[in-house]
Amino acid sequence: MTLEQQIKTLAELGFHLNEGVTIDDLLYSLPREEYEKRPFHLILFLYGGVVEREPWDKLICSKVWNFDMECIENNTGDYVNIVESLCRISEQSERITEIADSVDWDSNTAWLEYTVNGERRHWTIEVNEDWADMLTVNYVMDDLEADDHWFYSIDAGQGMIWFYLDHETGTKLNYLTNNALQSKH
Repeated sequence: MTLEQQIKTLAELGFHLNEGVTIDDLLYSLPREEYEKRPFHLILFLYGGVVEREPWDKLICSKVWNFDMECIENNTGDYVNIVESLCRISEQSERITEIADSVDWDSNTAWLEYTVNGERRHWTIEVNEDWADMLTVNYVMDDLEADDHWFYSIDAGQGMIWFYLDHETGTKLNYLTNNALQSKH
């Protein structure tokens, strides 16, 4: 399947290239043949990231997140970034507010706090070198999931490609990825 057909099919499922992102940005990262050899696998990996040239940090698709589980590098802010990314792909940035975190490498302690629907949450985080605590990440997802939308992922080695989908879209995307999609539930 051509790269253009993959982009069109993903757009029909609601995964659009962000404004200003073009097919040339995708081709800057990988040659066309790589995308077309394994339809939907590499393109979804790239959709979850940023354009790999100037201007730096431009998201390719706001509804997909390529989550590297070895992302805890600073004393503060890394868990805030995780929460903000989950809010972004679920299009619920206003739902979770007052996000704060701390990682103290010396005492091997960490925490995450935020307010969701007017209720304050405080999670004690397990510190495991630079690996994110997936139990805490799942708590955040639980706070964002609704009756008709859930988080789905595709295994990406030491990371995951995350989506927030209704059942019908999840089923369609799972078909396109040869059953690579996993539901959090």
